[in-house]
Amino acid sequence: MNISAVSEKDSEVLALINKTALPIHDISDNVELFAIKENEQVVGTIGMERNERFALLRSLSEKQRGKGYGDTLVRFLEDKAKQKRIETIYLLTTTAEAFFSKKGYVTIQRSDVPEFIRLTSEFSSTCPSTAIVMKKDLQ
Repeated sequence: MNISAVSEKDSEVLALINKTALPIHDISDNVELFAIKENEQVVGTIGMERNERFALLRSLSEKQRGKGYGDTLVRFLEDKAKQKRIETIYLLTTTAEAFFSKKGYVTIQRSDVPEFIRLTSEFSSTCPSTAIVMKKDLQ
């Protein structure tokens, strides 16, 4: 399996994200997107919107669950974030709290996120206010 950076305009990646009911309208060049491919086909994606201290995990999508793509992508993104000296990764979810809890993410209050995360379009308008906010400290 090969993970590589992809363009925010990659139609195969956007189709997979859209198929898993995640938002694509606010993905722009400020979101670093990565795709995992198997047999030259995109089977999973993950993204990160970041500043120098914090990152918002975006667009974890899998073509088929149970194959380990999600685990692989999350580990990849966490390693990438550590290389960039990101202190904490945040995420919003309506369906994957149990998955991320197993990976060391903890649920927090919406009011406990830093301003950078609050100002992202995903946090401020794209995801519902009922979405669960989680974080993982990397340092």
